[in-house]
Amino acid sequence: MPRKPKTLVLDSWAVLAYLGDESSAHEIADLIANAHENRVPMFMSVVNAGEVWYILAREFSEAKADSALADLNGLGIELIEADWLLTRLAGTFKARYRMSYADCFAAALAKDRKSDLLTGDKEFEQVEGEVSIRWL
Repeated sequence: MPRKPKTLVLDSWAVLAYLGDESSAHEIADLIANAHENRVPMFMSVVNAGEVWYILAREFSEAKADSALADLNGLGIELIEADWLLTRLAGTFKARYRMSYADCFAAALAKDRKSDLLTGDKEFEQVEGEVSIRWL
């Protein structure tokens, strides 16, 4: 039986898959439902939320992007500000690995909160030794 995480961090890949009803959307929905049921906090960096917003705004509209981010809040996903400690940790990942800067914030938040990071983005394979990844 897999261990129950204390907290979950969602990266933009997971949120876009969920919102786009992609193949892993049901698995993500189940993880969110289980988090609610078991009172497991869910987090997302504002940098990753910004990434989701601009992708949806570019693909659809700013109104759709605003609505999607409001939906995240309704799902109980707390947006975490990028203070200096989180930004420095993200910078450390960026200095060590070939990852997007936004992905570095997801990894930094997961490491800082000792959370499982929900993603299907293979870029995170580089940080598996430092961050607990829940692959979707």
